Amino acid sequence: MNIKPKYFLYARKSTEEDDRQIMSIEAQIFELREYARRENLEILEEFQESKSAKMPGREIFGEMMAKVEKSDGVGILCWHPDRLARNSVDGGRIIYAVDTRKIVSLRFPTFWFEPTPQRLFMLQVAFGQSKYYSDNLAENIKRGFRQKLRRGEWLNLAPFGYQNNPLKHNIEPHPTEARIVKLMFEEYVKGTHSYISLAQFLADLGVVSKNRTPLAKFSIKRILINRAYLGFIKHKGEWFDGKFEPILSPALFEAVQKVLKTKERPRKRKQKHDFPFTGLFRCAECNSMISAQWATGKSGNRYRYYRCSKKRGRCSQPYIQEPELARQIKARLQTISLCDEYTDWMLNKAKEWEREETSSSQSEFQNLSVQIKTAETKMEKLVSTYLDGDIPKQTYLKKKDEILLASAVFGTKEERF
Repeated sequence: MNIKPKYFLYARKSTEEDDRQIMSIEAQIFELREYARRENLEILEEFQESKSAKMPGREIFGEMMAKVEKSDGVGILCWHPDRLARNSVDGGRIIYAVDTRKIVSLRFPTFWFEPTPQRLFMLQVAFGQSKYYSDNLAENIKRGFRQKLRRGEWLNLAPFGYQNNPLKHNIEPHPTEARIVKLMFEEYVKGTHSYISLAQFLADLGVVSKNRTPLAKFSIKRILINRAYLGFIKHKGEWFDGKFEPILSPALFEAVQKVLKTKERPRKRKQKHDFPFTGLFRCAECNSMISAQWATGKSGNRYRYYRCSKKRGRCSQPYIQEPELARQIKARLQTISLCDEYTDWMLNKAKEWEREETSSSQSEFQNLSVQIKTAETKMEKLVSTYLDGDIPKQTYLKKKDEILLASAVFGTKEERF
């Protein structure tokens, strides 16, 4: 008399996100329970998990197989072989359990199996097809990404400040968020903001986290160092030129990076006092330099005073307040005038400088054009050298970043395309 085995029910969905494919497991379990009822199969235990089967290492699957391997012969009830395995390790584990009679029955509503040599071969084919589908899908996705990168198209959801344009298959500046990003950079470049104060600044503009709280420090820094706002695309640690409108100018972006570096390595600096007339005069009596200091008057107000430093011995000259010193300097300057000959010379010199500046601007424009073409040539040679295997990947990525940033400084996106 044949004793019917008891079955482990296994259901799986491919993603770990709760809001995607959530009906897939519910539908599988419902259909499998109905199938078990119709076929009069006894379910010993149910297992379900949300994880891709492309790579080995699923915890729930491993737990089920550990119980299978300790049993005297059980069955597995699943929707389709590809729910059990999409990789050779897990597929081989199941086939070996069938060979050793740990699994005596595999039941699928869409795939019939009995532990005979022919059916075992068909099971191997089914697992092989699942692996081929998974590998082929991954390769198609990679090929699609490479093509999008060649066209300069954004690969996924638009970052803050941009919005996806399905018609153009790319991103474009968001009417409101792009202005906030630019304002954020303009605020931070002043050097007066911390990550916390900048997060509060954004919160006042309505930019908050999902929990309706100000953005975390990490989120603030991630925005401030994101080269996407210059029109670049990052893929697997490598930056590529994008064909979408940048939000920021290279000058503003680089200025913010300098502020970030300064704040990451704060240096203690001596406080500098504002004494505009120091270093200009010497004492008429002893020829020592004039020094300055703050002093508080009888009214409680603070004043700047200038005096002889007396570095060369005794001196009888008294202190003098800054307003009085400024008055004396002004009076002395008013006694000085230039003759017409020097005045004409200076005016002609100013016109000459203006002509030189115009000529210099034209020359600079030509130089920038040459630099852009040089950068493009360097990039082509760098890529060819990397593809030929003559330089390591880290060196290639570092040099590529340098050329991309340099080309961003040379000109606008319109000039580069």
